[in-house]
Amino acid sequence: MNSKIKVDPASQVPVYKQVMQSIRDLVNDGEYEVGDFLPSMNELSAELNISKETVKKAYALLRDEELIGSAQGKGFYITNKNGDKIKILVLFDKLSTYKQVLFSSFMNHIGELSEITIRLHNQDVDLFEQFVEENLDKFDYYIVTPHFSLQEDIQSRVVRTLKRIPNRKLILLDRYIDELKGNFGSVYQDFENDIYDGLCQGKEDILKFRKLNIVSMKGSLYSPIIEKGIKRFCDEDGIQYEFHHTINQNKIEKGEIFLILNSQLDSELIELVRIAKMKGCSIGKDIGIISYNESPINEIILDGLTVMSTDFIQMGELAALMILEKPFRKIRCNFRLIRRSTF
Repeated sequence: MNSKIKVDPASQVPVYKQVMQSIRDLVNDGEYEVGDFLPSMNELSAELNISKETVKKAYALLRDEELIGSAQGKGFYITNKNGDKIKILVLFDKLSTYKQVLFSSFMNHIGELSEITIRLHNQDVDLFEQFVEENLDKFDYYIVTPHFSLQEDIQSRVVRTLKRIPNRKLILLDRYIDELKGNFGSVYQDFENDIYDGLCQGKEDILKFRKLNIVSMKGSLYSPIIEKGIKRFCDEDGIQYEFHHTINQNKIEKGEIFLILNSQLDSELIELVRIAKMKGCSIGKDIGIISYNESPINEIILDGLTVMSTDFIQMGELAALMILEKPFRKIRCNFRLIRRSTF
């Protein structure tokens, strides 16, 4: 009998846990239906070349979970799908406005089929490692926003930790990690190429301004990567540009456009608008303002704040569909310029 139950002898995960998870996955994938009988303990022991006691322990624990039952003289059979709830651990770096948009979209599409646990690692790799260690084998899926310092040693630790999560359970959101190999799912931004494409969408009007000013605060994780895309765009079209790490009153002049790479309603945007109004500049006419990352409130700010943003609604939807429909894929999320009154 070929049961499709698999174990990896080289894995550090105990074999009985591998047997349990393999059966859970087969049930969730529809390979086993309610009422189907599992191999006998002797059959599975011989098939996987493991001890009967290991199989006995796995079956006993699955029976405690009420995933399987036993019938005298017939063996073990599938009873239900873990209460028909998909257990998902969400490991976000923080709950920003756009993360809330992403999560709402995910929940709208996953519906009531899931049981969600959220943890915030706050871009702290020590905390991230702790969360993964504490929750291995406890969830059907792990959704991670892998935003951490780009220092090589930190990234090595992140990759090493992510490798502990089986590919079939792992979905990365918002950032793709080239160093991580396998058939995990990912819906991501391509920071350098996205900003280049977004600027190209507004090139005709950007060229009407004398200079593109980019407000990029020190310490932002991806500013160095995003800046490469901006420089490529400007160099190709001969556009004058300047990067700023502070808002300098003397640098705000009519006929120029400002791209703010930090979150909406931050101090830089507020200060820029304050100075522009003090100088009698009409925003959207005398100076242009583009912010980074969409948020529902942008429709209200300054009668409509123009933004360049990945589609966080799409990101949440695609993550949910990967879980519900399979297979896992790597998908670059849509990125676009959303035109409003400030540009």
